[in-house]
Formats: sequence, C-alpha cells, structure tokens
Amino acid sequence: MKAAIILCALMALSECMVRIPLNKGKTAREKLEEQGLWEEYSNKYPYKPMAKFLAQGNGNQQMTNDADLAYFGVISIGTPPQSFKVIFDTGSSNLWVPSVYCNSAACQNHAKFNAGQSSTFRFTNKPLQIQYGTGSMTGFLGYDTVLVGGIQVPDQMFGLSQTEAPFLAHMPADGILGLAFASIAASGAEPVFNNMVQQGLVQQDYFSFYLSSNSEAGSEVTFGGYNPSHYTGNLIWIPLSSETYWQITVNSITVNGQVVACKEGCQAIVDTGTSLIVGPNDDISSLNNAVGASSSYSQMAPVNCGSISSMPEISFIIHGHTFTLPASTYVLQSNNFGCRTGLANGGSALWILGDVFIRQYYTVFNMQSNYVGLAKAV
Repeated sequence: MKAAIILCALMALSECMVRIPLNKGKTAREKLEEQGLWEEYSNKYPYKPMAKFLAQGNGNQQMTNDADLAYFGVISIGTPPQSFKVIFDTGSSNLWVPSVYCNSAACQNHAKFNAGQSSTFRFTNKPLQIQYGTGSMTGFLGYDTVLVGGIQVPDQMFGLSQTEAPFLAHMPADGILGLAFASIAASGAEPVFNNMVQQGLVQQDYFSFYLSSNSEAGSEVTFGGYNPSHYTGNLIWIPLSSETYWQITVNSITVNGQVVACKEGCQAIVDTGTSLIVGPNDDISSLNNAVGASSSYSQMAPVNCGSISSMPEISFIIHGHTFTLPASTYVLQSNNFGCRTGLANGGSALWILGDVFIRQYYTVFNMQSNYVGLAKAV
C-alpha cells in the first residue's frame, strides 16, 4: 500500500547526546537528477518510499536528513556489532537489512549482514517477504542483538534480505526499522519497539520524532520519551482509529477557509517513511488547484518559485484542531527541477501524512494509550 523509503554513526547514550555530522556527499535525489532519472522516479515512486527529559531506560537516536527526501540513522546488529543505516519507519513493522546472501543490485552498494561473523545470531526457518508500494524484498528471519539509540535489545527478530527491489539501490539507507504495530508485521516478527517495552528497556510505551528541514542536522527519534525543547505549546493527543498503522481520522482539509479535500472526513496514517503528503487523486488535484499549482499533475505539481510567498496555507482539521502548513513548507524546491508541491496521488482513499507534515509538527507515538501527539515543531 505504501513504500517505506528512505536514514549516522553508532552511538552509546547515557546523560549526553552525540551529534552525527551530515553526509557531505551527493544526496540520492541529486544523483538521480544528474542521471536524468529524477522526473521518472518521483512520478513513479512518490513515497520515499532528544536533553533533560532523557532518563535511564530512554534512548535517543540521531538521524541524518538527506535533502528532505529521507531520514536515516545507524544501528548495529550482532556480536561483534555490524553497523547499518536504516529508515525509522512508522508505516511498517519489520526490521530488515541486506545480507551476504543477497545478490540484487540494491545489495551491492549497501552494508550486508554476515550471520557467520556474529556469535549471538540464531537462524529460523521462517521466510520473509515484504511488499512496498515501490517493490518488495524477500529473505528470511533470524535473531540477534540489536543496538539502537543506546538501547541494547537482545533476541530481536529481524529480516536478512536475499532479493531487493531495484529502487533501493538509489537509497542511502541499507534497510528499514519498522515502528508500526505488530498486527501488520510480516511473518509474525515482533517489532523492535515492542521488544523494548516487553523487556523493560524503556520507561514509557511511546516514542517520538523530530525531523529537521533543509538538510539540517538535529533530526532524532526518541524511544521511551519525548523532548519538549523540540516543540512549542502543548501536545494535542489524537486517538487512533486503527492499531495497524498509526492511523487517525482527519475531519477535513481546507484552503482559505474552504474545504477542498477530505470533505466528509477521511482516514490518514502518520508515516515517517513517506516523503510527501499522499491522498486520493481527486483530492490531490483539488488541493493543487486551490493553492495555484497545476491540477493536472498527480505527483508534485510544478509552481512558480517566485509565487511561494503569496500562496495560501493548507490546513488539516484533525480531532477538532487545526494543523496548518504554509506554502514554504509544502512546496519543495530543487536547483534541478524547480519548485513543486509535496503532494502525491496514492491511488487509495487512505491519506498519508508523511515528512512534509511531520517536519512541521513534533510527533509522539503513544502505544500505551493508542494516541498520536502533535505539537508545533521548533
């Protein structure tokens, strides 16, 4: 249904935090643009695919922002540890990384887990296949020790890929760490955060995300806590409408006070693994038209870069509260393709509030009470 795409050195965290430097190499988007592939890629694959609150049992994981396209951080698996860059994805539930058993092109330019070099690895006889909106991965499941955000999680089930979809070859991340509910985990694998909770490794049954803008440093995910220094005002708690993805009910979407999409209410998932805001084709066309972009584009409609300051805000009415995105936040800018809206047609009635939305609103995922908390990010 969706693609969890597209996340920076291994860290141990106690009282202090380690800042990870940005990757100074070319971004995935820049590489695709140079090859003349960005236009085709972005149209075909719109989903890309925390301080004093920290206490014993809470973990803080720094992430790198890759041109606002993806957020990835480094974890380790095995004994001795083998390091991998992964997307922290609230739109899927499995942890998987490439393995030495994979010969796909996507595995050749990524780190690969070698089970034979880990003294704590245990094989299973369970196959694994995960279908994303932009392709699939196949492999098998194993158990090993995972270190993420300074938290060591023993006996964590994870996937070792044997085949990977071609689009993954363009991504800076090696694998994906899913943070949705166990009910949608492939092959019955227990998600990493669930294991943290069950083993008493975190103090609270929630985790939270801060996503920086414009490739800046500072993006982070916190396990077992949240960071008040990353938001202003109070968290607004929104009940989940489904405990599969982090799914909520949106009342309507307005521009200039007029309802232009989600007119009778709609369902949306809050998804850190999706770059854009995704919705049904008719609604995306209506939104593009309302903000002055071409309604004929189903993915990232072009706009005049000089018009951004005069374009209207988009407001999402959720649980009776208004969450507003100025044009400067929902229009994406590039030296190669100019300016386009961060809106895409998902071919489904289900909306996805991806990174374009989450960059503006600090997000807490409360698994204990089944709520999503939102507050204006700073």
